[in-house]
Amino acid sequence: MSVTQREIERPLGQGLATVSHTPRLTPSTIASGFAVLAILAASSAIALRDKPFRTPAPVVTTTPEVAAATGDLVPAKPTAAGADGGAKIIQLDPADRPASSGVVVIRDPSTIGQNLRVAHLPDPALIERTDSGPLPIRAADGRRPFDVYARPWSGARGARVAIVIGGFGISQTGTQNAIQRLPAEVTIAFSPQGNSIGRWMQAARQKGHEIVMQVPLEPFDYPNVDPGRNTLTVEATAEENLKNLRWALSRTTNYTGVMNFMGARFSADGAAMQPFLAELGKRGLLYLDDGSSARSAAPELALKNSVPFAAGDAVIDADRDRGAILKKLDEIERTARAKGFAIATGFAFETTIEAVTGWAAEAKKRGIEIVPISALASDPER
Repeated sequence: MSVTQREIERPLGQGLATVSHTPRLTPSTIASGFAVLAILAASSAIALRDKPFRTPAPVVTTTPEVAAATGDLVPAKPTAAGADGGAKIIQLDPADRPASSGVVVIRDPSTIGQNLRVAHLPDPALIERTDSGPLPIRAADGRRPFDVYARPWSGARGARVAIVIGGFGISQTGTQNAIQRLPAEVTIAFSPQGNSIGRWMQAARQKGHEIVMQVPLEPFDYPNVDPGRNTLTVEATAEENLKNLRWALSRTTNYTGVMNFMGARFSADGAAMQPFLAELGKRGLLYLDDGSSARSAAPELALKNSVPFAAGDAVIDADRDRGAILKKLDEIERTARAKGFAIATGFAFETTIEAVTGWAAEAKKRGIEIVPISALASDPER
């Protein structure tokens, strides 16, 4: 009977007799054992030693506080490709680790743009403190407000539509309502004449909107047609116009650029537009021409001054009738399908907000991607 069978069949509590085999220890066996122990001890010491044989694992952080200390703004946690509007994030090379903190910052290498969770927080490196107030400026490392405050998008090559709705900040109730109702992909333009713009900027950015600032430019028949105080005019000196421009720019932060409010006469005058666009180029801002004037000198001067530029294809609510607005939006869609993209501009009228909200939802089902204005700007620096 085998040992296994005997174990199974033996009465409970009775053990089997075991045979002990005591190995003989020879001097050579003892010596070999000591040699093995010595090798194991040395290996363990090397494995546990910090330097020079082993580099400690980096401390990885994803908190905005640490990122701010190193000049990087990062997501709250690693995300997959496309999550939170960005590509897959990676760990930077240890050479990029701040010497004092021993921290490796995680960021999205495909875009400089802010993560939407912290998009309402201004980047201190992009602010110039002046007598006019805080002004946008290029960072010392070359980053522009145009890059950092841009809303991420898919990057796909399908038909794309940017919708820019202006006049925010004038009506407090209307502004709040529009920010909440409009799809996050719609770009919002604030009027410098508005109130509580800083608060509304934060609300808009937390919702996911990209924003631009409107700048009042001289129309024909000015001042009978008046865009508001601190309008830039053809007759003013360059210094006077720059002072008025900086006033508008100082009204809030976290915007990618500016767009005209009126301005058919001003935008057609190259001498007046040159210092205006030179200032935008210096500050790293885009210029959106709403497309209302066919005589605008902006396209050529924007290229000359390294200003990202975009021009609207249609103002959708010159007629405030809902049916007329939807008809204009359908025209925008046809334009986008024909040339790949289109830009619509309008104002924060109740009818416009309602029409845009409904149309955008249906357009997405038809394969139209609603993108921020920065996605369609022609950038001389890229």
